Amino acid sequence: MNRAQTVSGLPERGSMRVMLMVLATVVSLLFASPILAHEFSGSVVSVLDGDTIEVLHNNRAERVRLNGIDCPEKAQAYGKRAKQAASELAFGKDVTIQSHGYDKYTRTIGDVILPDGTNINHTLVKEGWCWWYRKYAPRDTVLEGLEHEAREGRKGLWADPQPVPPWDVGMEKEETGIALPLNRKAPPSGRL
Repeated sequence: MNRAQTVSGLPERGSMRVMLMVLATVVSLLFASPILAHEFSGSVVSVLDGDTIEVLHNNRAERVRLNGIDCPEKAQAYGKRAKQAASELAFGKDVTIQSHGYDKYTRTIGDVILPDGTNINHTLVKEGWCWWYRKYAPRDTVLEGLEHEAREGRKGLWADPQPVPPWDVGMEKEETGIALPLNRKAPPSGRL
């Protein structure tokens, strides 16, 4: 009889613990970074808005949400300009996507890198067309610094004394129960 087995033929507690640790390690390796975070390259075939593009990958358009940034929605002030800036930077160009996983809409979340090394996410923040999305990239000091410089230089949407971030637009609807035009805030009285 094997020393690790009991009379019943089952493994002893110590060897069972080792087997579970090995199994856990194998499972974690299978589901680790290559699936959740990977890199791929392709041509940008569509720019949906300032922070969402489509890249040709495995013969299909893969939707990519730019990591760590949030641009105004298209109907919001500066939304069309943010989309135009993203288009000028990326449309029709070969890019590398450094993936950070997927969002709840199954879009790839990624940094979009041009062949010369330019990070499009960083450029959009630097030029003032979007916010550093603190909620999803709280420790990204590069984006934090770029947004600070754009604010100080009153670039892009920072030329507006009170730009409305897209995440506040949804809150306005929740608070009032009424959908407001995307470029307006509710008056202090709550009346429209």
